[in-house]
Amino acid sequence: MWQALRETIHAKGAELITVGLDTLGAEGCAPAIQASGAKHPALIDTHHQMANLFGVVNIPQAIWINEQGVIVRPAESAPPPPMPGDAAPPPAGLDALPERMQQIMVEASQIQSDPETYHAALMDWIDRGDESDFALSEAEVVARSRPQSDDRARGHAHFELASEAVRLGRKDLAIKHFRAAHALVPDSWTFRRQAWSLEPVEAAGPFARFWQGPHPEHPEAWPYDGDWLSDIRAEGPANYYDPFSGQ
Repeated sequence: MWQALRETIHAKGAELITVGLDTLGAEGCAPAIQASGAKHPALIDTHHQMANLFGVVNIPQAIWINEQGVIVRPAESAPPPPMPGDAAPPPAGLDALPERMQQIMVEASQIQSDPETYHAALMDWIDRGDESDFALSEAEVVARSRPQSDDRARGHAHFELASEAVRLGRKDLAIKHFRAAHALVPDSWTFRRQAWSLEPVEAAGPFARFWQGPHPEHPEAWPYDGDWLSDIRAEGPANYYDPFSGQ
């Protein structure tokens, strides 16, 4: 879907750059990038510098940058472009999935986004540039950018240390720093998901919590305070993505 969007906007003189946030690097999202046949720049950010430099806290988010290299919209939720069949009913046979996966899919189905509105605004900016109502002034961009508080800066540092510990095979140290990053930057779903994705998932579904304490088959307890299903229920699926603000 992103490649199709790229073909559309590239014909208008714009470029799409995708960045995969994945501590595992080539062992993580690289195969998916290769399988997509992407013709646009497709990068992998192993230490989540997009979070540190641009305030990315979830995926997919996007930053609009004009021909002069100036940001005209800071990081915000960017749903995939609408595709034929998006409104199709869910496939049959979901009741055959593990119960936890069914629960995850129920919550995921309630996540709200408005791809039509977002992509209409994006195309308006690509066509009209600074004359577009959706191109923000420098002052508006600064006002919307997330402040880099001391806690947030420390959280990013802990996350970088956790990512490096993963690279070095020090999972115990990685967990320690991931937990600190989660506590200091609690609005970052990317920080949480990255840590969860490094735990075994078996048949229970992605980002699962299998047990609350010692388990006879799994001597180590789930090392994090949250998991995808628990957190999405606590925060509400409607709050998973910030609504597109337009102006």
